[in-house]
Amino acid sequence: MQKSAAAIILVSLGMLAGNAMAEESPWLVRVRAVHIDPANKSDPVGGVGASDRIDVSSKTIPEVDISYFFNRNVSAELVLTYPQKHDVSLDGSNIGTFKHLPPTLLAQYHFLPDAQLNPYVGAGINYTNISKVELLNGAGGLEHKSFGLALQAGVDYKIDKNWSVNFDVKKVQIRSDVFVSGAKVSNVQIDPWLVGVGVGYRF
Repeated sequence: MQKSAAAIILVSLGMLAGNAMAEESPWLVRVRAVHIDPANKSDPVGGVGASDRIDVSSKTIPEVDISYFFNRNVSAELVLTYPQKHDVSLDGSNIGTFKHLPPTLLAQYHFLPDAQLNPYVGAGINYTNISKVELLNGAGGLEHKSFGLALQAGVDYKIDKNWSVNFDVKKVQIRSDVFVSGAKVSNVQIDPWLVGVGVGYRF
């Protein structure tokens, strides 16, 4: 009887271990190269003698995304990077620089979790902290905080159980008032497209 009970326990433990190995980890980390392309919509800035609009430079940055899967289809993704420096132009002339840090939290739905090619969509919120503003030799300024919506679409191509290649597109709402000598002179709608390519690892 004792040998039979021990055998049953060993078989049960083996089955549990097999099931645990078969289950996917809820954590996915991606590393991407992302190109930021600002929309550059703003009110004309007549207060500084120019009728043109403010332009924020585009650039390519590194990005790290951490996702947690609540089930096979639904996940939450946190988008992280380090403060990014952008050039600012007015009427075609450079007027300075600023840095921004834009962490974004998204809820995602993955359509085909068992397929090799798995498309997904996402929606969420963005918080942008604007710092190191150096405009018009110190006379210009930007609002330091921005909250906005974020939309996302992308696809994962599975290489094996853990690794995947990722393509991702996001539209993020980032807006800031523009000040000259303490007075508001415009509102800039940066609202960039973010197009990224990278790799993911499922732990």
